[in-house]
Amino acid sequence: MSARWRVLVADAIDRSALGPLTDDSRFEVVDAPGLSGDRLAGAMENVDAVLVRSATKITRESLVRAGRLSVIGRAGVGVDTIDVDAATERGIAVLTAPSGNTISAAELTFALLLALVRRVAAADRSMKSGAWDRKSFTGTELYGKTLGLVGAGRIGSEVARRARAFGMRVVAFDPYLAPERAAELEVELAPLEHVVERADAITVHVPLTEQTHRLLDATMLARAKRGAVIVNCARGGIIDEHALIDALRDRRLGGAALDVYEQEPLPADHPLRTLDTVLLTPHLGASTAEAQRNVALEIADAVRSALADGDLSRAVNAPAVGGDDMRRAEPLLTLGATLGIIAAAVANAPVQDVEVVLAGSAPRLLRPLVPCVLVGILRGTLGAARVNFVNAAWLAKGRGITVTQATREAHADGGDRVEVRIRAGDTVTFVAGTLLGQRHPRLVHIGDYRFDVEPRGALVILRNRDVPGVIGRVGTLLGAAGINIGEYHQSRLAAGGEALAVLNVDAPLAPAVVADLRALPGVTDVKQVEIGEGVGVR
Repeated sequence: MSARWRVLVADAIDRSALGPLTDDSRFEVVDAPGLSGDRLAGAMENVDAVLVRSATKITRESLVRAGRLSVIGRAGVGVDTIDVDAATERGIAVLTAPSGNTISAAELTFALLLALVRRVAAADRSMKSGAWDRKSFTGTELYGKTLGLVGAGRIGSEVARRARAFGMRVVAFDPYLAPERAAELEVELAPLEHVVERADAITVHVPLTEQTHRLLDATMLARAKRGAVIVNCARGGIIDEHALIDALRDRRLGGAALDVYEQEPLPADHPLRTLDTVLLTPHLGASTAEAQRNVALEIADAVRSALADGDLSRAVNAPAVGGDDMRRAEPLLTLGATLGIIAAAVANAPVQDVEVVLAGSAPRLLRPLVPCVLVGILRGTLGAARVNFVNAAWLAKGRGITVTQATREAHADGGDRVEVRIRAGDTVTFVAGTLLGQRHPRLVHIGDYRFDVEPRGALVILRNRDVPGVIGRVGTLLGAAGINIGEYHQSRLAAGGEALAVLNVDAPLAPAVVADLRALPGVTDVKQVEIGEGVGVR
């Protein structure tokens, strides 16, 4: 069996841990570490995925020629070396390996905390200079002290467990931590300012984002207890380094241990290097043999699942859809994309607003459903090659399209139901669909007209006056053109008024045939819709 996907390993990643890719005959793994600039861009030109660590930078320029690339895998958790916005614009999923270095980072955090409060590094330097100076290195115990966690996710939770084992009280700031989970960890939740004010030691475990950049600034550090210590093994830039240096020089803080910095490598003349109350390490959070193997294994599995199964649960720039959820949700997501195609075709005008409503028993699926609907709406304008599950929301936002979403209780028939409303100009178009037996998509509404149509292949949506002979004339015309009708569903609101018909035909109609249909007596409008294949997340 020949390889179906090519994966470029563009960084120093443990090859022995890439088994999910190297052991699968569908994948060809190409090693080319250490590339940059044009050489990296050229290497990415004909691959489906690229794997990197922190040494290789994926820039906007390096992606210009990567027309085939659909996945970037980061063997680690930080994506500051990847232009995520540029990847998203091009519909490329950026995956991380968030779990592989959890224990390594947690253990380093605690190692630095212990070394800081017991002044281990300074005592070591003194001993190696020939001294025996016990009185200068009096430390403090962790037992009975309060640890303040800034972030209590995977790594923060592991740090909390170790702190509890040392007899510490733990208070945490984490707006995403459920109270039940906090109780399980024996952690007290509190606002950030309260955590900083109460803590004897503060450890940082949040990603670097616009919201967390300089989260611990001069104002926040001024709230800290005099003599408190702070440890950061997360990302540089979360702590304002200038404010931290001022607080250490004024002895308002008792010390700091840092593994990460706003600029890396840390400049040789940086003032942090001159402070005797600061313990510095060169970004060692994931630098254990176990962590390096774990993140390599994790990202290899993530890339395999993304390419082979459409599993984007570890993507940072796409709604999370995991393996089992993906398989169960695929009919629903396909229905959403199909309804988007139909709604856009019926509206036949630039879309301004989109509303997506999911009625059913799995409201968590609304998040991945919305971009699938947008894929359907936008692909008629942009083409199937330009829009996908990753970039649909970004493309919609760039075109000024307002998107709203909501969930409702299950519909009366008990099945999942998707409703899509779009406003285009002065017209609002409504379509709805459901899943038959949770697997088979059905179109059930266009506006107020009710249907029961399998939305596949080529559809003709025909508006006509409800008068005798229209259906016969349509059938005769299509028969003469060599077009077979698979299904013909007509719906009317009142006898003799206006009717709407949906025809499932075996092949798309030529423009001349569409024009002939529009010219038939009683026919007022004709739209053609091609559903095609692969309208879901893949």
